[in-house]
Amino acid sequence: MSKGYRLTASTGIHKGDRDYQQDQVILLSHARVTGCVLAVLADGMGGRSGGRKASDQVMMTAKQLFERYSPETDDTPAALMQLVQEAHTVIKLTAISSEEEPHSTVAAFLINPGGDCYWAHAGDSRIYHYHGSKFIKRTMDHSYVQVLVNRGEITEEQASNHPQSNILMGCLGTESDPPVDIHFIPKLRAGDVLMACSDGVWHYFNTAEIGSILSSLSAREATEFLIEKARSRGHGGGDNLSLVVVKLEPLGS
Repeated sequence: MSKGYRLTASTGIHKGDRDYQQDQVILLSHARVTGCVLAVLADGMGGRSGGRKASDQVMMTAKQLFERYSPETDDTPAALMQLVQEAHTVIKLTAISSEEEPHSTVAAFLINPGGDCYWAHAGDSRIYHYHGSKFIKRTMDHSYVQVLVNRGEITEEQASNHPQSNILMGCLGTESDPPVDIHFIPKLRAGDVLMACSDGVWHYFNTAEIGSILSSLSAREATEFLIEKARSRGHGGGDNLSLVVVKLEPLGS
């Protein structure tokens, strides 16, 4: 474990202007291994209880998997793929036994004690990686508007306000297997920040704004500020909001 940083973290969740909460977020520290952390976020869809059941299943699956996870011997990308696939299967089984059509996005990142990090996502919940305020990388949404952006037909700014911005090309609980993208960060450094959030948060900010907020505020302050600002920018029509921020603070700071 690098002695150059300490992890500080915060989660935030708000139902926004919706009548009920379908987002779920969790941050887990490994029970046996110091410096091993799993963050998971899920944005449930499919009616009042259907969406919540779906996001609950993602959280339950993540907890069970992380309890068994051994950073010294287990394959991290395979563990994240297993998390997504198992949650997807359970959500599909839930649909069979109920009247609803539960679906969910997932965005998860796992930091190992050596400082390596993997992330996985399906749907349009995002993970961002910054160093200080400098944007490094984010996940690419499995959505219709992201396809249009990739083709060069619309810009990122136009995608945010596109009338079909809520159409997903894949998520958990559908008939077909979810698309899962895995990303590897070989070595996190002091000054790095990771954030996972639902579209209820990222919809209202560009990457530069997020970087400025994450770098200038503590993890707790950043989660509170992003929720508050997204709520005001939603003008009474905002979605559920959820996020998790993990900062690698230089020792002595």
